[in-house]
Amino acid sequence: MSEILMPTDTNNLGQALGGTVLHWMDICGAIASRRFSGGLTVTAAMEGVEFLAPIEQGDIVTLSGYVFETGRTSMDVKVAVTAERPTEGVVRETTTSFFTFVAVDNSHSTRPVPELSCPTDEQRDLRERALDQRREHRERTG
Repeated sequence: MSEILMPTDTNNLGQALGGTVLHWMDICGAIASRRFSGGLTVTAAMEGVEFLAPIEQGDIVTLSGYVFETGRTSMDVKVAVTAERPTEGVVRETTTSFFTFVAVDNSHSTRPVPELSCPTDEQRDLRERALDQRREHRERTG
């Protein structure tokens, strides 16, 4: 998903409010988890938020998320955020995080999710990279 960072979502330095970026990340993760599970999901946890670079007013913000691990009713989703300044043609990695979503039915009871399958080398590499990054973050933060 993509957004343009508008003045209402910036701080007094003209940079993205962290809460706005987290809100967008939660929506992106929810979209990935809903597509994967085929139904409603709720956010259970967010970990490892790293703000790597500021997002400036007017930047095009692109968020991407994918499921990299599953449990019986839960899915772990990596969400990455980049910012692009079209006038300069520069794209920067700005934020990453790991979310856990739980699949629920219409009565809000948990429901099973499909088993994760990574049939291509690219999908296996993405999954391994996400698992490694989460493991490294957990080791750093104890």
